[in-house]
Amino acid sequence: MKKSLIIASTVCLFALTVMPALALNVGLEYGTYTGLGTKDLREGIMSIINVLLGFLGIIAIVIVLYGGFVWLTSAGNEEKVGQAKKIITSGIIGLVIIFVSYAIASFVITQLMSATGAA
Repeated sequence: MKKSLIIASTVCLFALTVMPALALNVGLEYGTYTGLGTKDLREGIMSIINVLLGFLGIIAIVIVLYGGFVWLTSAGNEEKVGQAKKIITSGIIGLVIIFVSYAIASFVITQLMSATGAA
């Protein structure tokens, strides 16, 4: 069991270090060949990331609003107020994670585009 775990982790580590080098020149013109458009693949990936993170941001805001609703309808019940505080805290932590992930994804895509000469 331990030996197979070591082998699997070694293979995963190797794959994670080799894949970026293999992905630099593969698929950049794929959209043009298939008739999907002339937009760069990296720009398409970033627009997909923007949509997904926007959707997650909406969900996090709804969670914060739900926590506020639970707090307002708690009628002074300490147990429900504590539950509402946990919900609001979770929603805010989710928003922070979404903002940080957007910043990281935007930075990586921008650096990738400038390093490969696409922009």
